[in-house]
Amino acid sequence: MARKIAIIISDYNRNVTQKMLEFALNTAKKLNLSVSQVVHVPGAFEIPIAMQKVLKSGNVDGVVTLGVVLQGDTDHDIVVSHYSAAQSLKLSLKYNIPLGYGVMGPRMKKEMAPGKAEEYSARAVETVAYMMELMKPSSGSEAKAKK
Repeated sequence: MARKIAIIISDYNRNVTQKMLEFALNTAKKLNLSVSQVVHVPGAFEIPIAMQKVLKSGNVDGVVTLGVVLQGDTDHDIVVSHYSAAQSLKLSLKYNIPLGYGVMGPRMKKEMAPGKAEEYSARAVETVAYMMELMKPSSGSEAKAKK
């Protein structure tokens, strides 16, 4: 049975994030992961609240987050990126559900983002697949060795 993941994607910088979603879906298919839901949010700042709702449902084995936080004239990108990453990690730990964090930034330049879309997306899905495998319940022999 395929393991189920949710993808939470920021619609800000949609020209890049839509490509990220395509790459993530293709990678999930190659890894035999079932994408049970795709949740769109306005920006990376809103990813954690959507992630919390998905995790509370108990219907996924892993979560992938995708987005782009571009560098501007202020430090706003740093604040948004830090918040999104920190809160997403907290939720992953709270619910004991693996996270593949594929949000680009901070300090991502607009001209760099399209060229990094595939790498960030594929790595996020590969990471969540790896971690779901790592976190599988122990087999009988491993459980005996721990006793």
